[in-house]
Amino acid sequence: MSRSTILPRLGILVATAALMSACSGGMGEDPPSSEGEQPAATQGQSAEEGGMASDGGGMASDDGGEMSMDPAANLVGPGCADYAAMVPEGAGSVAGMAQDPVSVAASNNPMLTTLTSAISGELNPEVDLADTLDGGEFTVFAPVDDAFAAIPEPDLTALAGDSEGLTEVLTYHVVPGQLSPDEIGGTLTTVEGEDVEVTGSGDDLMVGDAAVICGGVQTQNATVYLIDTVLMPPAMAEQG
Repeated sequence: MSRSTILPRLGILVATAALMSACSGGMGEDPPSSEGEQPAATQGQSAEEGGMASDGGGMASDDGGEMSMDPAANLVGPGCADYAAMVPEGAGSVAGMAQDPVSVAASNNPMLTTLTSAISGELNPEVDLADTLDGGEFTVFAPVDDAFAAIPEPDLTALAGDSEGLTEVLTYHVVPGQLSPDEIGGTLTTVEGEDVEVTGSGDDLMVGDAAVICGGVQTQNATVYLIDTVLMPPAMAEQG
């Protein structure tokens, strides 16, 4: 699939997500209360009285007093604890990544420096997917630096210089929509157009032949799964 086909596909996905967001913006609002009635949101009901506790169900209270999902609540993978110890706070931590769009969050993750270079145009100026990835909702399988280091240097250099091939490889790591660990199993169609198979669960989750190091990592607009191997689209793998 050519880069000229993949990038419009990404653009359509982003536009669709924006349209759905706009259409749903006016739904679910409480109807105006009748005179003398107090709206449910202002009745002063405590968290315990409403059945939502700050330490239950992965919910935590932010500075504004509202309840928000704990970014670490749904993490899976054997490397999550090690990552939390390595980056316990700041923009690159699990909590910090949840505050930024996916390209920015990835750039703050010390294990994703090569991937960041690849999606930002630094590796190849003709392949810059950052703005597009930040403009929709996606699930991203993110190869860590060691995964790229495992590719023979001549092959990696050749891939970096092939704009179409690099775009295909990168978009093969992206699936439309945000999929949590309990939703992600089975056959998924990637933005590149070919399918990838997700098997296992918990700390044994696999994406194709790649093992998930730590998955379910939240960003503003994406759910990220750090993986230990660079995935190759089946059509490219067959070509050798």
